Amino acid sequence: MGTWHALFYPLKPGSEDTVKELFRASGRPEFDVRDGEGTVVGRLLSTMAFVGKEMAVRVIEVEGALPVVAAHMSRQPEVRAFERELEEHLARPRDMVTPEGARAFFRDSALECVLNRRHDQPLTQV
Repeated sequence: MGTWHALFYPLKPGSEDTVKELFRASGRPEFDVRDGEGTVVGRLLSTMAFVGKEMAVRVIEVEGALPVVAAHMSRQPEVRAFERELEEHLARPRDMVTPEGARAFFRDSALECVLNRRHDQPLTQV
């Protein structure tokens, strides 16, 4: 079983339909995260995106350490293209070019999973 993480994207007014299409059209990255020897050390299990009035949320389920998976995802051409296209629709500018700027964005935009409830499993506190 993986862990869940989410990111909040504040959007410019009126950009919601465009952002929906950006999410829908985004490419599929390599889901397996490999170390230098090619051993799988993490995996992106699932991704969901929600878009509402002046906001979007991306929810991911991962296996492995989030920093390792996030670093892998940031190197994926599909993810980089999506983030680049999304930039003009964000209500707050961000720096995704420098490692420090990217870390600040993820730190400030991260949402903590506090409940993961399924019909076929007992209640799990996260």
